[in-house]
Amino acid sequence: MESIKLNNGNSIPIVGLGVFQTRDGEETVNAVKWALEAGYRHIDTASYYHNEESVGIAIKESGIPREDIFVTTKVWNNAVRENRVQGALERSLARLDMDYVDLFLIHWPVDGFEAAWKTMESLYEQGMIKAIGLSNFHKHHVERIDAIANVAPAADQIESNPYFSNQELIDYLQGRGIAVEAWSPLGGTGGNIMEDALLQSLAEKYGKSPAQIIIRWNMQRGVIVLPKSTHQERIIQNFAVEDFELDEDDVAAISALDCGWRTGPDPDNFNF
Repeated sequence: MESIKLNNGNSIPIVGLGVFQTRDGEETVNAVKWALEAGYRHIDTASYYHNEESVGIAIKESGIPREDIFVTTKVWNNAVRENRVQGALERSLARLDMDYVDLFLIHWPVDGFEAAWKTMESLYEQGMIKAIGLSNFHKHHVERIDAIANVAPAADQIESNPYFSNQELIDYLQGRGIAVEAWSPLGGTGGNIMEDALLQSLAEKYGKSPAQIIIRWNMQRGVIVLPKSTHQERIIQNFAVEDFELDEDDVAAISALDCGWRTGPDPDNFNF
């Protein structure tokens, strides 16, 4: 699978498995093992997902060397507000049974994120983290990081799907050399994006599933994409996206589906 070069020189695979709402235990262990067997080398978790231990077990049981797998986790809001970032990372590493993570993100832009960022810079310099970044940060949040940072964010993980392309923010981040990751790229639980007539017609045109069309659309926008599934067949299918390319007109047509419909909270208006 192709990778994107981060601004610190490290590389991140452009397709990864997301495990949000994947239950701790057998469900997460199986999903991660199936993904690694299918060729994935990028797993995205978070302390808030409560499945880091299962991710670590699956990676260890896979037999694939740790250094060949890109692992992301995130620090949750209470630890950011209270600047307990180092302790949060140490607990995540213990649950994952790892010496380092490849990418550590501030999960949401809650009060105290500037101080948390300074702590993350120190942990990065110590080698406990290979890259540091953000999640759900708007442009004005990123600018506040800029004002105090010695280390530029490597990535910002944001909501993006065909009905909410978030293209203006993506253009800003990419113009800054900050890699963009898309969460809930397939529309999230309960969404109906896959039933969209355009995506259905493109799936027929290319002989692919609507999910594969969306994943390829993200890849061609230079966006790292994190589809989530607990079904082995879909996990395998979501990774089989390197043998075709969308026409430029089709990429534009998918982008034109944007209607500003968020599936998750607005980072400027949330209460957790």
